[in-house]
Amino acid sequence: MAAQTARRTIPAAASSRSFATVKEGLTATDAWDKSCYSEIDYTINDDLTVYEAVQKFAAYNIGCLVTVDGTGKITGVISERDYVCKIALLSRSSKDTAVKEISTKSANLITASPGETVSECMAKMLQRDIRHLPLLDDDGHVVGIVSIKDLVKAELKEKEEALRTLSNFALGKGGHFGGE
Repeated sequence: MAAQTARRTIPAAASSRSFATVKEGLTATDAWDKSCYSEIDYTINDDLTVYEAVQKFAAYNIGCLVTVDGTGKITGVISERDYVCKIALLSRSSKDTAVKEISTKSANLITASPGETVSECMAKMLQRDIRHLPLLDDDGHVVGIVSIKDLVKAELKEKEEALRTLSNFALGKGGHFGGE
């Protein structure tokens, strides 16, 4: 008896299904898009006073600003930590001190590209014990800044989506084929 090859046809309804997968590797851009920094001017001219930087911190409820020179080129960052350690603790006047005197300079600055993953950004931040990461494009221009809080939120959202997809699959709600 000749062996017969079994053929299965896929029902039309099943063939129109699309795979719902968990998005892998959220990027710094994904975190930036949801960041409070994406809606404000997160830069400050490094010739301005520290007092003006602190006013901006308070006005926007943020903890870091990217410092720029007169041409808009990045020169570093200034954070609340810089203020506390280099002004308040040393009894200096924030009204008499320029931002560039206490900011972290671009030569020592840790940055990321918009395409780096959230995990890569978090690793950089944890390794250097920093809470903010400027995002630079391929030409070295500042295109954003993310905080550790932004990255944790993005990571949490990704994990929640993965859990929802796996739960739907386990409960027979489509899983790999989307919620039906």
